[in-house]
Amino acid sequence: MQAHYFFAVRIPDETKIIMKDRIDKMKEIFPFSRWVHHLDFHITLAFLGSAESDKLSAAQNFVREAVKDENSFSLQIQGLGIFGREDSPRVFWADTAESHKLQLIRNKVFSACELAGFQLETRPFRPHITLARKWNSMDHFERKRMDEIQQEPLLFQVKDVVLYRTHLNQTPKYEAAAVFPLQT
Repeated sequence: MQAHYFFAVRIPDETKIIMKDRIDKMKEIFPFSRWVHHLDFHITLAFLGSAESDKLSAAQNFVREAVKDENSFSLQIQGLGIFGREDSPRVFWADTAESHKLQLIRNKVFSACELAGFQLETRPFRPHITLARKWNSMDHFERKRMDEIQQEPLLFQVKDVVLYRTHLNQTPKYEAAAVFPLQT
């Protein structure tokens, strides 16, 4: 099976642990089929899919150049959201506060990947952290239950952009193939 690749913002391990504790409680409320392993939490910037080694190498070089002078920044995780049908969502996710810096980094990474020859998804960027997939209940999903879960916002420092390789037959399934540090 061919590996897939994507560039993402890495979430620090200590933040992932806090998120894991919160999600363990959510699992009792929301019957999704597949919950994401906490070590796999990230914010996707550009999904490449399977990649030829020369294009992947070019993308890494362009991304390295694009982000090398960018400073690390704070990002806040706050709130929950869904993608898909309102009564039976396919993706359950944690939201992030609006961040112009995150948008800038995403645009630079996205452009670098296009420059390397990748055809990328054209949907508008909606930064999120996928928590679970595929609603698995005869009962309808109730958005108000999601709104009832009041959680303290989580602030973390974005220190790097990571190229991840996907291993579908492993848990956790994402491996850092390359790291591109931001200035501290």
